[in-house]
Amino acid sequence: MVDVSEKPPTTRAAEAHAFVRMQPATLRSIRQLKNPKGDPLEIARIAGIAAAKRTSELIPLCHPLPLTHVDVVAKLCKNGIEVSSRAATTGPTGVEMEALVAAAVASLTIYDMCKALERGMEITELFLVEKTGGKSGRYRRPGTARMASKPARGRA
Repeated sequence: MVDVSEKPPTTRAAEAHAFVRMQPATLRSIRQLKNPKGDPLEIARIAGIAAAKRTSELIPLCHPLPLTHVDVVAKLCKNGIEVSSRAATTGPTGVEMEALVAAAVASLTIYDMCKALERGMEITELFLVEKTGGKSGRYRRPGTARMASKPARGRA
């Protein structure tokens, strides 16, 4: 692991994105809550939050961090489900991996919850949207919008 013992703690946050592409019939079943396993959007949210908290157990050499905030939003779109995650901490190292793991695991959970409806779903567009804090400051992926601080939980 990288030695971060000399780095001062700062407030750090990161946002990540992923997309689960699926057929219109699968989306209709999700909208109508006709999934045999339950609501994939809510289960994905919980799975993503839990995964963010365990990132250091999943990614070798990743520092365990005391997260102060994690949120995951799964939103129905025209051709799939958009997943956004946000993680924050005050510490000596960033939370980019926690945000990315949350988005990835939430997307995998959506696949698992919906595979009885469709096996051909694709998980795409997993990327870091933004990170703030630390010595390197702010990074913002060009062409991306920020996740709403109080996201709507309704169906599209």
